[in-house]
Amino acid sequence: MPRRAGTRIPPWSMAIAAMLAVQLSNAVSVPVIHQVGPAGTAWLRMCFGAVFLVIIGRPALRSVRRTDAAGLLALGVVTGFMTTFFLAAVARIPLGTAVAIEFLGPLTVATVTSKQRKALIWPLLAFAGVVLLTEPWHERIDLVGAGFAAAAGACWGLYNVLTQHIGGRFSGISGLSLTIPIAALATLPVGLPQVISGDFTWWVLPAAAGIALVTPVIAFGLEMLALRRMTHTAFGTLLSIEPAFGILIGLLVLAQTPTPLQLAGIALVVIAGAFAQRGGRRDPEPVATADQQVETTEEIR
Repeated sequence: MPRRAGTRIPPWSMAIAAMLAVQLSNAVSVPVIHQVGPAGTAWLRMCFGAVFLVIIGRPALRSVRRTDAAGLLALGVVTGFMTTFFLAAVARIPLGTAVAIEFLGPLTVATVTSKQRKALIWPLLAFAGVVLLTEPWHERIDLVGAGFAAAAGACWGLYNVLTQHIGGRFSGISGLSLTIPIAALATLPVGLPQVISGDFTWWVLPAAAGIALVTPVIAFGLEMLALRRMTHTAFGTLLSIEPAFGILIGLLVLAQTPTPLQLAGIALVVIAGAFAQRGGRRDPEPVATADQQVETTEEIR
């Protein structure tokens, strides 16, 4: 049987495209954060993302098994609060610093799930790059902002594990079309109050809609496809490049200039990411069609 066209695209390239999209959307979210707060911005992004994904993905609710419910619910909640916590961090500390701290979440997953001791070299090298990127000895880090970034990192690590599982069960972006609406509902209690009490203006809605089209729709979709074909260690350490992207996008969009040491950190994390993805490819799991999933569900019942 010929391989599907999507499998000819290197999974690491989809992961890199997703990282760039995520950091771009986070940077352009700053004006919206100023108007309706980080939680309000995250909630609006999840709401518009849910609408787009339901229209595009048309989730087949009949294909959901009882055993899928817990995973879908957990992934939805983790996704919503990963975005909320990170935007709360970006509101207080520079984008590159926030990404570097957040990266410790998937880095931990990569280290814990590694089956080879030599694979630990790359997370350690990436961590050294993260230290150079943050330059903690030069300035006092906002502890609240750092705490939000760390919380986002914990969600990010869980997100990678859950996304790989859900991505193996549902084809295309159908998994996202089921989880992003859950993310919107989960963040409603913290997001809606900020929207109501914030300085809401007409342009906030189209801005949030445009950002949502990039993240979660495009970026998370690419991540889900990449995670179906990569190990946790490879994907988690490849994400070490993301702090470098945070520095780059911070420079281009937010005028946050990196220091020479931060440039050295970028080099370290790129090297770690490039070597980590070697040998980290895995064959995609077979995904049942909607009809096959319905038949399986009926057999279970």
